[in-house]
Amino acid sequence: MRRTTTGMTLCAAAAAAVLLTGCGSDAPEPAADNGKPAASQSAGASTPAAKTGGASHEVTLEVGGTGKTAVMYSGVGSGFEQQALPWTKSGTVELTAAEQKVGYLVNVVPGTVTRADGKLQQAPCVIKVDGKKVAESDGVTSTKGCSYTIK
Repeated sequence: MRRTTTGMTLCAAAAAAVLLTGCGSDAPEPAADNGKPAASQSAGASTPAAKTGGASHEVTLEVGGTGKTAVMYSGVGSGFEQQALPWTKSGTVELTAAEQKVGYLVNVVPGTVTRADGKLQQAPCVIKVDGKKVAESDGVTSTKGCSYTIK
């Protein structure tokens, strides 16, 4: 019985070692011996170089008001930080062929500001793509912030 248990333990350890060998490695695959890149380095991989040749758009995120508020944004970088108002973030977005087909989400969600009457409201926001206003919130009639899908 003791031999069977030890043998089974060794078998289980060997099986676990074989299964775990390919798991958890963040290192890139080495190039194949034939000089061609490995599968993870192929042209179809999502890399900054793969985005070239796509549609390019200038995106501007704006949050109005005075004072300071928290601003969460994505699409032109991403962040969630306390910002002095008025706040603007601009950048160029290059879309891949897939993003041109399904869309690329850009959004900004501002925190609250104090109105003239002392009440709080969400700060107003605007998203512009290539200079054209595509989304806007006054912070009163809509409190979802601004969101737009670029195609």
